Amino acid sequence: MSLRNISVLGFSNNDSQFIVKSKDLNIKINNQLNGATSDQGNGPLEFLLAGIAGAINAIGNQVAAEQSFDLKSIQVEITGVIESKKSDGLKTRSRAGFKSIDVVIKPSTNASLTEIKSWMDEVKARCPIYDNLTNATPVVMTVVKDYNVPKVA
Repeated sequence: MSLRNISVLGFSNNDSQFIVKSKDLNIKINNQLNGATSDQGNGPLEFLLAGIAGAINAIGNQVAAEQSFDLKSIQVEITGVIESKKSDGLKTRSRAGFKSIDVVIKPSTNASLTEIKSWMDEVKARCPIYDNLTNATPVVMTVVKDYNVPKVA
């Protein structure tokens, strides 16, 4: 398959929420960066971890089908450890992002350990979000002074 663009559009809805439009879906993201719970939904860090889990599930099912691997379901548990000092505006040498991300994948299958390892190696090699998190990816940020505020339904 060739290169293709995947795009989202996001805008502020109120002081505590950000709306991201992706295809036919509106995703509400709260402004919490420290993992605190909110009645306004999940924050961007939870969505990042959810994206990893979703990508592992999608690629895992695809690889299992290709390998004739009897995969009944996949459970993915992800925990990220983050130091919030930098995002809170405090001076620190710590990175703003996760210090570590632990992923535990529990496939429900009758496959042998050798087959599961082969499957997992292929999932890691083909998972786009895993690839982006473990390799440097150029990110270009552009700021534009004026924009029209969209009307939200």
